[in-house]
Amino acid sequence: MANFQVTPGGNPKNEPSVAANLLDANIVVAVATDNTTGSPRTGLYRSLNAGSTWTNALLPLPAQFTGAEANFVAYGFPSTFLVSAHLFPGNFGGTTGVYRSTDNGATFTGPVLVAQGQGTFINNDETLIAIDNSQASPFLGNAYLAYNHQFNVNIAGGSVSFIQRSVDNGISFQTPIRLSNEAELVERTDVAVGFTGIVYAGWITLDPAPAFKLRRSLDGGATFQPEVVISAVTLVPSPLPVTNYAFRCLTFPNVETDRSATATNGTVYAVWQDNRLGYADIFISKSFDEGVTWTAPMKVTDSPAGSQNFFPAIAVSPITGRVNIIYYTNRLNGFNLDVFVAQSMDGGNTFINTRVTTVSFDPNAGSTGGPTTYIGDYIDVDIIVPNDFIAVWMDTRPGTQTIFAGNNL
Repeated sequence: MANFQVTPGGNPKNEPSVAANLLDANIVVAVATDNTTGSPRTGLYRSLNAGSTWTNALLPLPAQFTGAEANFVAYGFPSTFLVSAHLFPGNFGGTTGVYRSTDNGATFTGPVLVAQGQGTFINNDETLIAIDNSQASPFLGNAYLAYNHQFNVNIAGGSVSFIQRSVDNGISFQTPIRLSNEAELVERTDVAVGFTGIVYAGWITLDPAPAFKLRRSLDGGATFQPEVVISAVTLVPSPLPVTNYAFRCLTFPNVETDRSATATNGTVYAVWQDNRLGYADIFISKSFDEGVTWTAPMKVTDSPAGSQNFFPAIAVSPITGRVNIIYYTNRLNGFNLDVFVAQSMDGGNTFINTRVTTVSFDPNAGSTGGPTTYIGDYIDVDIIVPNDFIAVWMDTRPGTQTIFAGNNL
């Protein structure tokens, strides 16, 4: 595996997302929460050689906002990149915005403000964006923006899953659809699009009963069918039960589809971290009938019992169907972190786990006043066609929280 430092050292950068151009494997765009200026901003990183070297920039904030976080990036044919972000004037009242590039990430317009925050009454956070690139989809180019719609945030309020679609390449977004029950507390929603354009939106319900739930749309995100429970979830402790771990460890969902012209075409994958074995590990469930029914959860790692494995992210090659699931793990010495990848070439029936990081790192490096309480809430992976991947994660080997990338090239 090759590792590349995406951002310089200095102030913390964490919570990265990455997207690669399917028509030109050299063009990769990543984003992260970047504190270079002393306050959180949307860091924009661009590579023209499949991740070997990167340029760094910050996306601009509208005048009324002071920071940005929870960024996510998606690619759409032929040269579009959309970046979603949680823009905020403080701890609450956050607004979801979307930046747009049609020149392979060289320049961006926006952000268009899609979901406006309202003080402590409404905070739109945990953003995610996906674009329909599916080969047999009548909705090619549709964009789907999901976010965690939090309400009454100053009095222990609730949160629901919202989604909005764009039919004009991210220029504007239509009326939001509430996916989850307003009586349930939920975490971030993930979105994937199937071979024929079916939209799958999945989220983790925290209360009253932790579960991985999903709704699907058969009409390009105009309407969504009733929810399906993929699996009950045993939430991992936050922080994880390791001495001197203090960083929070939220349980986010991951949904992906197999759009390849292989025998595994049409498989839908759900991936999440789970504590059902008494420690954090990565599980997968599959659907062979377009999200209607799901297989029993299966562990994908070969990590030893008692190790902590968390923050999974999945990408499936649209050419070969290879499944790539990256995750953090302390499997090597029980404390320092590494990134591993679990890969499957048989539709997720069996997995081979391989180390991605070339050096283990201390999650607390660079922290002052005790163990760090935050390393970001996710890492990410995308496909370098035809059959490689590009992973991005927070790494502290330079001495502070820094973004690294890795691949097989």
